[in-house]
Amino acid sequence: MNILDIIAKKRDKKELSKDEIDYFVRKYTNGEITDYQAAALIMAIYINGMTKNETTNLSISMSTSGDILDLSKFGQNVVDKHSTGGVGDKVSIILLPIIASLGIPVAKMSGRGLGHTGGTVDKLESIPGYKTNIPIKEFIQNVENIGISMIGQTMNLAPADKKIYALRDTISCVDCIPLIASSIMSKKIASGANKLVLDVTVGNGAFMKSIEDAKKLSEEMIEIGKLSNLETICILTNMNQPLGNAVGNIIEIKEAIRALKGEMPEDLKKVILELGSYMIKLAGKGKNIEENKEKMIENIKNGKAYNKFIEMVKYQNGDISYIENTEKFEKAKYIVPVYAKQEGYIYEINAEGVGKLACSLGAGRIKKDDIIDKTVGIEIAKKVSEYVKQGDILAYVHINKKEEIEESIQNLLKIFKIREEKAESEKVILGVIN
Repeated sequence: MNILDIIAKKRDKKELSKDEIDYFVRKYTNGEITDYQAAALIMAIYINGMTKNETTNLSISMSTSGDILDLSKFGQNVVDKHSTGGVGDKVSIILLPIIASLGIPVAKMSGRGLGHTGGTVDKLESIPGYKTNIPIKEFIQNVENIGISMIGQTMNLAPADKKIYALRDTISCVDCIPLIASSIMSKKIASGANKLVLDVTVGNGAFMKSIEDAKKLSEEMIEIGKLSNLETICILTNMNQPLGNAVGNIIEIKEAIRALKGEMPEDLKKVILELGSYMIKLAGKGKNIEENKEKMIENIKNGKAYNKFIEMVKYQNGDISYIENTEKFEKAKYIVPVYAKQEGYIYEINAEGVGKLACSLGAGRIKKDDIIDKTVGIEIAKKVSEYVKQGDILAYVHINKKEEIEESIQNLLKIFKIREEKAESEKVILGVIN
């Protein structure tokens, strides 16, 4: 067996065997296959696609290329949650303390942001003192003690995926459904859960721009899950406008804290309740989705969800005085209102545009080693379908560079689209696939 024969086979639209996929993953991870040879194979996959068996075998092979987290001590139904990425997505920070407050163990490893999509780890690290790089033994101990821990990917999980993903990025082969599906599922398989709820975002601020592609991706991941003993449910959610009101690290943490106290934007609330209700179902804690939502609402109202978040932050060395008094968080030098120039209904707030603008302010990374400015971002004051008068505040720009204020205002005004005709708000939950 050699890489040239494997490349030629895929080039000629033939199905690769499990052994051939294992050979490629193993040899590429340890450096015996060169980048240019791997690039040739990835391009052949991009052009010719993969069968369900190939995609599953690639997922499993990448998942076993490094460490596997053992969560079996937490019982038969260990549930994980993952999002395909979006703008203003602080869902995990709100949802997972709610789930933990219901007695369902949460052992969550999250990633950092790259490009216009934010990362949960960056947001958590906005809390002074909060450690996302604790040892795995301590991570497991925290889940045993208080039922929840949220950290960065400190283990060597699916190193083959990291290497292949980086290569895909450099050869314009990112947007390939089999490769996306195997990338996501390899990390989830290695993360140790046996149940998974996936938030598959759809729209201009998401990786999947169309509902058709989102369904294809979901079906691929569910199939991989079935063949890997990882029961998977996909919730399709709308990412045509930012989720909630805040886009940026500290301002998203502050929004998450308000949400845990019961003050939640309607679109964010719908996503939280939908994902959470299925997590509860998969955990074997309630078959009725609507009743599960009521359980979540109850634990927000009675303060148990907020208290669980406080407990988690405290256990991971975070300064809870910032949670108890969010005015303590550092602010950007300038918080500038952006005023509507015309009267009418907002019919579009391009999520990708907002994400890219926030990124340009310093809230995100263009390159992996970029330093994030945790204070900057965009705060949305009006959402799609709302009526505005000339002079109403559309948003606030949180910015530290005075010389960039005017350009940022003008860019934001282009992102908000206003017209005379009444605009309807889009559905937030676009479908459930299981």
